[in-house]
Amino acid sequence: MFQWNWDSIAAECTQFIGPAGYGYVQVSPPQEHITGSQWWTDYQPTSYQLVSKRGNRDKFANMISTCHAAGVGVIVDTIWNHMAGISSGTGTAGTAFSTFRSEDLCLLTDLEDSDGDIHDYTNRTEVQFCELVNLADLDTASPAVRAKLAAYGNDLISLGVDGFRLDAAKHIPSGDIAAILSALSKNVYVTQEVSWGSGEPIQPSEYTTAGDVQEFRYLSALKDAFTSSNLASLANIASNPTSQGWVPSGEANIFVANHDTERSGNSIAYKWDRNTYTLATIFSLAYPYGTPTILSGYYFTNNDDGAPNDGAGSCNDGSGWICQHRWSAVTGMVKFFNQVKGTSLNAWVSDQASQIAFGRGSSGFVAINYSSSIWTKTFTTSLPDGSYCDVVHGSLIVVSGGKITMAVPTYDALAVYVGAALLTSAKRGVGLGTRQLGRSMSDI
Repeated sequence: MFQWNWDSIAAECTQFIGPAGYGYVQVSPPQEHITGSQWWTDYQPTSYQLVSKRGNRDKFANMISTCHAAGVGVIVDTIWNHMAGISSGTGTAGTAFSTFRSEDLCLLTDLEDSDGDIHDYTNRTEVQFCELVNLADLDTASPAVRAKLAAYGNDLISLGVDGFRLDAAKHIPSGDIAAILSALSKNVYVTQEVSWGSGEPIQPSEYTTAGDVQEFRYLSALKDAFTSSNLASLANIASNPTSQGWVPSGEANIFVANHDTERSGNSIAYKWDRNTYTLATIFSLAYPYGTPTILSGYYFTNNDDGAPNDGAGSCNDGSGWICQHRWSAVTGMVKFFNQVKGTSLNAWVSDQASQIAFGRGSSGFVAINYSSSIWTKTFTTSLPDGSYCDVVHGSLIVVSGGKITMAVPTYDALAVYVGAALLTSAKRGVGLGTRQLGRSMSDI
């Protein structure tokens, strides 16, 4: 829930996120940061007080308890790598601050003509001990710094936080992260931002002992597949952990886009094409690799644009929020994911590169047609016979003798799972048969 404030997330947990079957909500950094409307001010912390643009400590604590009551855990975007990049000012809690830099953070004498920033990503020392875009790098090898960061983590845990996303984890030695985590009062879910780069010495696999790792090669594979209309290439993802060095499925956190990549152009994004974005999300929730995260963001014109309406989240028309987490195709696939989790891939078929279909054990089946031609086929599945609800559209799908005969429209998809066969219009929230398979997902 990128940039939503605490009151809005609390309300959304109760009204939608919990009932929709989401397990966790990831929230923006809660600690004091530099002032400014730009989204990136959140990532320039100035103290460990829980006062940010999104609310104070009491509102943050209330959001956690409210989400828990709705059955939703809370993962906090957490910054252990750095403090603010500016030398002095006043933070969002009114705290005056001055430079955070320390003389021993970057060995300037070892880096000719260095300004203290990272320039060479093939140099491990530079990447992990110098400054990321002029942000004041923390000496995470220091016992005092580790104790301060652990104290911040324990403060969050004391309020009920269930997990951390470790921002810029690639820029912290994995041993330092392990040391900080060992000082926490309890084990929590951890996902670490460790981007992969060809020829770079720092590998995502170094961080798997501390928790999940965000597998950025997955984003690239999705983008390449949809750009080239070669969805058939996605069949290889299951073998990538061993053949191409990807993080193993059980330790990978995957997503179609995050707040950085939708601005950098390094992934599929809603600005590219909503249909493509939705189809890629359907795939990410259907294919058995990694733990998926869904970005729910807002419309922006300039990459620096902060949240609309001062962070007061709303999914009403014209609010400025995109609310991907509420798209019916996405929420239908969240239920699909929850039902088929732990089952194996089977019944893979691809009549042409832009058309793929596959099953998940005897629990689910999905077909994606990213072509300009209707895909008419009788698909063989492992599903029990019966009438099912296509959770992408709400249409009825019949399985007979384990087979489904249907025409998948152009640039569209369908998905069914055991359990969806019993849904009624009252349970679904989208009346069965009210959304025809041939309708564009942009209308959904």
